[in-house]
Amino acid sequence: MKYLKPKSLTWWASVAPVVAGLIVASEPLHGFSAIVQTINSVTGNISPAVMINAGLAGIGLRGAL
Repeated sequence: MKYLKPKSLTWWASVAPVVAGLIVASEPLHGFSAIVQTINSVTGNISPAVMINAGLAGIGLRGAL
């Protein structure tokens, strides 16, 4: 339970990019192109790998503190 802190705002701020990156990366599978376009416009077309890695780094830092 070191890394899973659903009551922490910093944990949610780190999970959001992971979820957004997974949605963008799996767009060909589910076809939610409107949601993907919205995420891309909000994030500035950051690649899904960068979003996922940034979120995982945030979760790791949160767990280390």
